Amino acid sequence: MAGGNSNYWEDLRKQARQLENELDLKLVSFSKLCTSYSSSRDGRRGDSSDTQPLLCNSTQDRMFDTMSVEIEQLLAKLTGVNDKMAEYTSTPGVTSLNAALMHTLQRHRDILQDYTHEFHKTKSNFMAIREREDLLGSVRKDIETYKSGSGVNNRRTELFLKEHEHLRNSDRLIDDTISIAMATKENMTSQRGMLKSIQSRVNTLANRFPAINNLIQRINLRKRRDSLILGGVIGLCTIILLLYAFH
Repeated sequence: MAGGNSNYWEDLRKQARQLENELDLKLVSFSKLCTSYSSSRDGRRGDSSDTQPLLCNSTQDRMFDTMSVEIEQLLAKLTGVNDKMAEYTSTPGVTSLNAALMHTLQRHRDILQDYTHEFHKTKSNFMAIREREDLLGSVRKDIETYKSGSGVNNRRTELFLKEHEHLRNSDRLIDDTISIAMATKENMTSQRGMLKSIQSRVNTLANRFPAINNLIQRINLRKRRDSLILGGVIGLCTIILLLYAFH
């Protein structure tokens, strides 16, 4: 029984090592594919000719999809083998060798985790490069389409853009003017309310204290009298100066 269990364990280890070797080769090829994809895109970035074939990129895209599926299948198989190895370590008949088996199992699990991490990292980098290049290609295509337009259309487009900019500036200026007017209105309203409050308080004090009211009236009368006297003196002096000047 022990011999049969030992053979079963060795078969699982053999399957795991075989899958790990295949994954290692696949991941190396997968990484080279991503690197060559980026290099080919960079080499063609300066050439905007429409006659350049896109067969290379489409072939690389198909190879990427195919290799991704193959690597995912190998990772799934290796995960299944590791699960079987974990089940074997919990078998009652192999308890005496459990420490050594667990060490071996942990090493295979670490390898699986490293391969999985490397695959997802490489795949993410490839997808990011492809999305970025597709976006740049679309932008370059739009620019070339714009440049290839007739001079009249380009001139009209420039005029429309300038007119649009003028309208935006006018709207911005109107908004600023309205904001200033609203702020001024609020300030004047606040000042008017403050003056009304002060006038109301003065009237209240004057009505409450008649002596203060009489004093305020006397002060106003004296101010008017002083103003009249000052005006008369100024007028008299002016007349005297005019008479002196004409003589």
